[in-house]
Amino acid sequence: MAWSRSRRVSLPLHQQISEQLRSEIEAGTYQPGDRLPSEAQLMAQFTVSRITIRRAIANLVQQGLVQSHHGKGVFVTTHDRAIYSLSSPFVWFNEDMVRQGLTPRIQTLLFQAVPPPESVRQTLALPPEVTQVYLQKKFLMVNQVAAALDITYLVPDLGATYAAELKDKMTFPLLEQQGISVDRIDALLSCRQADSETAADLGLPLGSPILVYHHTAYTGDRPILYGETLSSGDRLAYAVTLKK
Repeated sequence: MAWSRSRRVSLPLHQQISEQLRSEIEAGTYQPGDRLPSEAQLMAQFTVSRITIRRAIANLVQQGLVQSHHGKGVFVTTHDRAIYSLSSPFVWFNEDMVRQGLTPRIQTLLFQAVPPPESVRQTLALPPEVTQVYLQKKFLMVNQVAAALDITYLVPDLGATYAAELKDKMTFPLLEQQGISVDRIDALLSCRQADSETAADLGLPLGSPILVYHHTAYTGDRPILYGETLSSGDRLAYAVTLKK
């Protein structure tokens, strides 16, 4: 197959290659269970170094499109989309994934106290004397694949108290286990194009459409958390049941 760089010249070389391989997987050139060409074959096909091919394959592994088996090769995976139900009473993300027979976990990328952006200050109704909130950036993993990137801002008293636990555990189940009731969530779904940082985090081409789940959680009437969960629609979708 011809290798053309003209459409992707703005991307690093390894991303150009992984994007082409991703396109071929999505087009059915490689079916689930198929073995990709060997490193040597890909090096010859794209006229690049071994490290470039390994970085390209790592991009595909991060996207959940392939799995690497030592000594056997790289194989296309069956890519199932996770569906999270936005229901009332609440079903938390981890519970919903387990109910579907999937294995959820989080992978924290960043957890630290930061000055709140003005939009977050207003959403959380922070008084002027509050100068910091806790920012957590984490992957929501499903069956070892990053289904979404979750970015949340938590009020400082809760962030400071539960910092250690929040790095390894889902936020809302942890808070409820500590007797902090999440009584209401205001949610909004929108769509935007992936900027360079989000594209790199999720292993997507720059400008890919992503779903954004905006959510503000309340204890009583007090807002305690604002977050955005970003995902590609083929990895994580949302379901809502409407009753009359």
